[in-house]
Amino acid sequence: MRALPPGARGFILCAVLAAVACVFPAFTDSGTPWAAVALLSVLYLGSELLKVCPPLGSRVPEGTGSFFPVVLAAVFLLPPAAAALVALPGGLAGTVIQRPARVRRLWHGAQQATAAWVAGRVYGLLRGPASLGGGLPTDSGPPAGAADFPSVLLPATAAAVAFCLVLTALDGGILAAAERRPAATAWRGLLTSSLAPHCVHGLAGLMMAVMWRSPYGPPAALLVLLPMYISCWVFAQYHRERTAHQATIRALVQAVDIKDRYTRGHSERVGQASTMIARELGMTEDRLETVRIAGILHDVGKLGVPTRLLRKDGPLTPQERRIIELHPEYGHEMVRGIGFLGEARSAILHHHERVDGSGYPYGLTGEQIPLLARVVAVADAFDAMTSTRSYSRARPVPVALAELERCAGAQFDPSMVRALVDAIGRTGWHPVVTSDEDLQVIAASAAAVGPVPGPSALVGMPDQGSRPVAAAPPPDRVPAVPGPAGGAGPDADGAGAGG
Repeated sequence: MRALPPGARGFILCAVLAAVACVFPAFTDSGTPWAAVALLSVLYLGSELLKVCPPLGSRVPEGTGSFFPVVLAAVFLLPPAAAALVALPGGLAGTVIQRPARVRRLWHGAQQATAAWVAGRVYGLLRGPASLGGGLPTDSGPPAGAADFPSVLLPATAAAVAFCLVLTALDGGILAAAERRPAATAWRGLLTSSLAPHCVHGLAGLMMAVMWRSPYGPPAALLVLLPMYISCWVFAQYHRERTAHQATIRALVQAVDIKDRYTRGHSERVGQASTMIARELGMTEDRLETVRIAGILHDVGKLGVPTRLLRKDGPLTPQERRIIELHPEYGHEMVRGIGFLGEARSAILHHHERVDGSGYPYGLTGEQIPLLARVVAVADAFDAMTSTRSYSRARPVPVALAELERCAGAQFDPSMVRALVDAIGRTGWHPVVTSDEDLQVIAASAAAVGPVPGPSALVGMPDQGSRPVAAAPPPDRVPAVPGPAGGAGPDADGAGAGG
């Protein structure tokens, strides 16, 4: 707690006091249905503590979010203070993946209790209990009455949205306090990424509440949780697999980064520029991710090139150039067995081909060159020209774009060049910053296109428990040199565009 800024400590204290105020009326109200509170609290606590799914025998990955249907069912079934009390044990016991763990658990408990109370108040104001069947469950059993569909959907949806709004508002507040972020950016993206999952959890919670109110009672309501939990488990497995993929990519990129320190951050920026080109061409989201990976890993074959050549300050000899020209084939051989890379493998192999057939390793021409390779070739050359190397100074962005346009049709695919020019013209070029040294590079290369984003500050308080990538490496040697017939072209290693 002492490691947090005073503003963050004060914010957490206020959230805890608000949670205490929300749950306190449950202890003073003689009508609190304690049997229902106890059962729902145990269900939510168990879903947060459960690390192994017995039917499937596999660990549930950490950091994939809380299981909120039980909390939202409590919102629909119980008074607001009792619903807040249901949320408290699970929030306090939930797994956290960052330190300080105790403070984060306290934060999650207070956050979820407050959100449940607000959601309960919204649900009550919109006459949700009456639409659900009238009355509240008591220790003697559920009340009579059938749910009024579709009238009950409006208050239930409003309650789920209110629950999400409170969680994201508190998340943004603690980010602003802990990381000292500007208020305008602290909440950016939180609501859009959380709203849909919370609404799905709200629908599951409503189904659970309807079954609870049915003649079959709580046992039937418990059956609703099984398919919902399995779906969450499946998503968790996808999340874990995706995390493993990202870790694989990051490890490969960092290995190249260590080997060729002069071009640190290059692959990250090539992935960024490649994505801009692909988005301008109208590629689907799945393909955008493949393009980004292709850009990030395009130079992984440099792991097979002698380090002395990658770090050489002067021009390369013909023999040294021939050795460096093997790096696309090295890279393709290294990643050939990594199935999830898919189409990105062809970009790694062919990103030094030229549309006029004078590139390497196979001298492909025009449409023979895979589409992703043509995208990465332009992004690679662009970053090579706009980055400061040991052997060349960074060119301004407009100069680099003009050079790409001049070489379009001979060295580069004109449509890829035009896409990059249009994308940068509309949004500017704000390259990823990965180290203090990169700040100096970007100051020289991007001054003409707008402000440069700075590195992030402290890690903020929220983590995945309260709501439903890449690294960096390098291109090659030698400054721009005369290209083949068709004019001089940007050439980061003396043998092809970019690194």
